[in-house]
Amino acid sequence: EESLRNALKLMRKNATLNQSELAQKLNKPQSFVSKYESGERQLRILELEQVCIACGTTAHEFLKVFSGH
Repeated sequence: EESLRNALKLMRKNATLNQSELAQKLNKPQSFVSKYESGERQLRILELEQVCIACGTTAHEFLKVFSGH
Protein backbone atom coordinates (compact mmCIF):
# COMPACT_ATOMS: atom_id res chain seq x y z
CA GLU A 1 0.00 0.00 0.00
CA GLU A 2 2.80 2.41 0.87
CA SER A 3 4.57 1.67 -2.40
CA LEU A 4 1.37 2.46 -4.31
CA ARG A 5 1.00 5.76 -2.46
CA ASN A 6 4.63 6.60 -3.23
CA ALA A 7 4.08 5.75 -6.91
CA LEU A 8 1.01 8.02 -7.02
CA LYS A 9 3.01 10.89 -5.46
CA LEU A 10 5.83 10.33 -7.94
CA MET A 11 3.39 10.33 -10.87
CA ARG A 12 1.94 13.64 -9.65
CA LYS A 13 5.39 15.17 -9.19
CA ASN A 14 6.55 13.92 -12.61
CA ALA A 15 3.52 15.70 -14.06
CA THR A 16 4.86 18.83 -12.30
CA LEU A 17 1.67 19.21 -10.29
CA ASN A 18 1.34 20.01 -6.62
CA GLN A 19 -1.57 18.57 -4.66
CA SER A 20 -3.71 21.67 -5.14
CA GLU A 21 -3.16 21.76 -8.90
CA LEU A 22 -4.04 18.09 -9.27
CA ALA A 23 -7.12 18.51 -7.09
CA GLN A 24 -8.23 21.42 -9.26
CA LYS A 25 -7.91 19.27 -12.41
CA LEU A 26 -10.04 16.63 -10.68
CA ASN A 27 -12.63 19.15 -9.42
CA LYS A 28 -11.91 17.92 -5.90
CA PRO A 29 -10.63 19.62 -2.76
CA GLN A 30 -6.89 19.47 -2.07
CA SER A 31 -7.66 17.20 0.89
CA PHE A 32 -8.81 14.49 -1.57
CA VAL A 33 -5.27 14.21 -2.94
CA SER A 34 -3.68 14.58 0.48
CA LYS A 35 -5.82 11.82 1.99
CA TYR A 36 -5.14 9.19 -0.66
CA GLU A 37 -1.43 10.05 -0.72
CA SER A 38 -1.22 9.69 3.06
CA GLY A 39 -3.25 6.49 3.17
CA GLU A 40 -6.22 8.02 4.99
CA ARG A 41 -8.39 7.19 2.00
CA GLN A 42 -8.27 4.52 -0.66
CA LEU A 43 -8.83 5.29 -4.33
CA ARG A 44 -11.51 3.45 -6.23
CA ILE A 45 -10.47 2.22 -9.68
CA LEU A 46 -12.44 4.96 -11.48
CA GLU A 47 -10.78 7.58 -9.28
CA LEU A 48 -7.38 6.09 -10.06
CA GLU A 49 -8.14 6.41 -13.77
CA GLN A 50 -9.14 10.07 -13.31
CA VAL A 51 -5.96 10.81 -11.34
CA CYS A 52 -3.83 9.15 -14.00
CA ILE A 53 -5.52 11.07 -16.82
CA ALA A 54 -5.05 14.35 -14.93
CA CYS A 55 -1.34 13.46 -14.68
CA GLY A 56 -1.12 12.73 -18.40
CA THR A 57 -1.24 8.93 -18.41
CA THR A 58 -3.72 6.08 -18.02
CA ALA A 59 -4.33 3.67 -15.17
CA HIS A 60 -3.17 0.87 -17.48
CA GLU A 61 0.19 2.57 -18.11
CA PHE A 62 0.55 3.56 -14.46
CA LEU A 63 -0.10 0.00 -13.28
CA LYS A 64 2.35 -1.41 -15.85
CA VAL A 65 5.10 0.86 -14.53
CA PHE A 66 4.07 0.30 -10.89
CA SER A 67 4.14 -3.48 -11.27
CA GLY A 68 7.43 -3.37 -13.17
CA HIS A 69 6.10 -4.72 -16.49
